[in-house]
Amino acid sequence: MKKLVALLLALCMVACIFAACGEAEPATEAPVDTEAPVDTEATVDTEATVETEAPAADYSAWHVAMITDYGDITDESFNQATYEGGKAWCEERGVDFTYYKPTDDSTEARVAAIDQAVAEGYNVLLMPGFAFAGAIVETAELYPDVYYIALDVGEFDLQDAAGTADDFSYVYPANVFSAVYQEELAGYMAGVAAVKLGYTELGFLGGMAVPAVVRYGYGFVQGANDAAAETGAEVNVKYVYGNQFFGDADITAYMDTWYADGTQVVFACGGGIYTSAAEAAAKVDGAKVIGVDVDQAATIDAYGEGMTVTSAMKGLAATVKTLLAELIENDNWAEYSGKVTTLGLVSADDPSANYVQLPDSTQWADGFTADDYAALVAALYNGEITVSADIEAEPAVDIAVDYQGNIK
Repeated sequence: MKKLVALLLALCMVACIFAACGEAEPATEAPVDTEAPVDTEATVDTEATVETEAPAADYSAWHVAMITDYGDITDESFNQATYEGGKAWCEERGVDFTYYKPTDDSTEARVAAIDQAVAEGYNVLLMPGFAFAGAIVETAELYPDVYYIALDVGEFDLQDAAGTADDFSYVYPANVFSAVYQEELAGYMAGVAAVKLGYTELGFLGGMAVPAVVRYGYGFVQGANDAAAETGAEVNVKYVYGNQFFGDADITAYMDTWYADGTQVVFACGGGIYTSAAEAAAKVDGAKVIGVDVDQAATIDAYGEGMTVTSAMKGLAATVKTLLAELIENDNWAEYSGKVTTLGLVSADDPSANYVQLPDSTQWADGFTADDYAALVAALYNGEITVSADIEAEPAVDIAVDYQGNIK
């Protein structure tokens, strides 16, 4: 009897199990689609799992040297701007960079400095200023594998050094490029700024009457003239050359006379000649100076706080950086080979992008604001205002300009 009861209980349990299983869906594996392609790239992405950095550019073949025109790399002018631009660009990329200073102010000394740089392995030479024309003519063809980047060495400078100024038949070697600038535009901007900021008794003190300096001066006169016509101011300009690119006691005495006679601001245009204008201005309350080539506010203001109204600037450092990048990084020397190219305005909207400009340190005021300057640049860029670059004749203007020749 006990065995029969146990058998009946077992049969009941089996029946219950089968009943429960019938109520649940059976668990089955998803069918495998053997015809579907296997995405091996999705399962093993070696590029995504292994990150590698691009190899650093190798600039070991390049060696850049700046040759000074004989001045120092702290001249607050051409040499310093060229040196600092080249040094900064090279240091950022690990390119070998140095500079050489000729033993004296002569073509022979500059040639010797070039020879030394090439002998020591430098294959890119930066040369600031028209004084390099003779050295370029003498050496460029001797060193065809050395690249010459010159600043402000004009066509006449090179043709004259080659003895071909009468017919301009000298052909520039393929390893030479020179950037020249529209100084008349920078001078024009400074002239407009001076008059619109309220100065009516102006002076222009040039270094030597070389084309670049003359363009600065004639542009300055044109800018002062147009601003006078716009504002109705009566403007007078005294105009002279020191016949050298440094100040001295004689030139300072000349500037003393100008300031004593009522000159309010002098555009000192020619290397270190600004020292004479600044020394004289420091003796007269409120006397001002306009700098040149680079932003000279810090240098000139050392003679008197707030002495610098503005500076008529060239983009020297920007030029150096652009040319080094085109040669070394972009392999684009063909665009510059054997050329002398004039640089000026490249932007109507961003004055700081241009190769001729006024600095942010300009003493903006109600008469001439930063917005007024931006509008002036746009008008020059768009051709609404034109400035003559003719240096063969004095500019035709309505303001009074007293041309006084050379001091020395």
